[in-house]
Amino acid sequence: MSNPEKYDAIIIGGGKGGKTLAVYLGRNNYKTALLERDSQMIGGSCINLACIPTKTFIASARLVHSIRRAREYGLKVDGLTIEWPAVQKRVQDVVAEMRALNHKNFTSSPSLDFILGTGRFAGPHEVEVLQNDGLTRRLTAERIFIDTGTRPAMPNIPGLQEITPLNSETIQRLNAVPARLLILGGGYVGVEFAQMMQRFGSQVTVVERGSLILGREDTDVAETLAACLKEEGIEIHLHADIERIRKSPQGGISATFRTPEGANQWVGSEILVALGRSPVTADLALANARVETNAGGFIKVNDRLETSVPGIWAIGDVSGGPQFTHASLDDFRIIRDNVFGNGSRSRADRYVPSTLFTEPELAHIGLTEREAAERGVEFQVLKVPITPLTVPRAKTTGQLQGLLKAVVEKSTKRILGCTLLAADAGEMIGTVQMAMIAKLPATALRDAVLTHPTMVEGFNALFAGL
Repeated sequence: MSNPEKYDAIIIGGGKGGKTLAVYLGRNNYKTALLERDSQMIGGSCINLACIPTKTFIASARLVHSIRRAREYGLKVDGLTIEWPAVQKRVQDVVAEMRALNHKNFTSSPSLDFILGTGRFAGPHEVEVLQNDGLTRRLTAERIFIDTGTRPAMPNIPGLQEITPLNSETIQRLNAVPARLLILGGGYVGVEFAQMMQRFGSQVTVVERGSLILGREDTDVAETLAACLKEEGIEIHLHADIERIRKSPQGGISATFRTPEGANQWVGSEILVALGRSPVTADLALANARVETNAGGFIKVNDRLETSVPGIWAIGDVSGGPQFTHASLDDFRIIRDNVFGNGSRSRADRYVPSTLFTEPELAHIGLTEREAAERGVEFQVLKVPITPLTVPRAKTTGQLQGLLKAVVEKSTKRILGCTLLAADAGEMIGTVQMAMIAKLPATALRDAVLTHPTMVEGFNALFAGL
């Protein structure tokens, strides 16, 4: 067999961090190989299956909801028809355009070799690639980066495999909106799809085995959002354990689940499984490189993203970090500065915000009230509801659902964490993030001259209690 082809860097998987690193290295004359196993995944899961397509669907669902509320705004709209294939085509067009832009980036640098194929380790510094055209290549590099991401997890529930359940990817390809949809799991994915599909015309039921939807959030926040979802007609069952799923004799699906109130029977057309994600590591032959994983299959890394093997790093979701595209992008910065620059970056000291794109949006950064209490720090909780007095902008737009909440350290007045359940919360949280990065006291937002009327102006009211 011929000697392996030598590269300065090999990147397995083209998620946000990996593809950004590949383009950066290619433009800086590092001979780099970027491996992507699927031509329909060029650019990573974010633009093809996750963030971009789902938020494009949500944009359509929000417009549907706005049209239904037209009379509240003094408008009369006669008739509303949801053309599901047209909604899907819009999503597909958005994804295709972004996929093409990524492909152009990957193929425009002479130093970057973009390879469609599946890579597996043959040793600590050698990767065997089975290309999609059937050819096999061997590549070697002193620096190898893994960014293969995650896929929807499939739990072991009696009868589930027999019905071919939906996941966050396959639901996007349905030929029609399901009449009745059961969602297993009340986390981020489940809640976003619940509101979206309800607005498109499904009758949605969510079953969550925990005591709250969005179990990582504080109780008051989760319960407020749950109330908003119920107002739209979404049925939510907590402390719910699925006992059995069966195909219905009439051609549908039935599910039996138990709550503290007793047994429940659901009958409908589709079931969406939204119970977390599993790392895509099974086909990497990590044992050949002696790369260690944890019990869940995620690759073990330190705060500099170094694996158990010198010269191999893991980026993004596969490393078990926050499963957000923006976190993966920051992983690129860690690699860029620590491995190819003179800097010293770590994921230990970064602030990673999150946003749930429901209406109202739920954005968070830092510690929740519960987490602050567990750490034993002295803190003060500040909270205001969204009202015409606290956020006048919300009254003008008719988006008065939600609350603003912050956890502030008593001694320094520094913001330890903030949760915003409000319209445009995803945009608002950036203001808090900048204050936290700059180590400003919360009084800086309390006293800032903020534009009136905007949602951000609510920070004057939120921190007025200091």
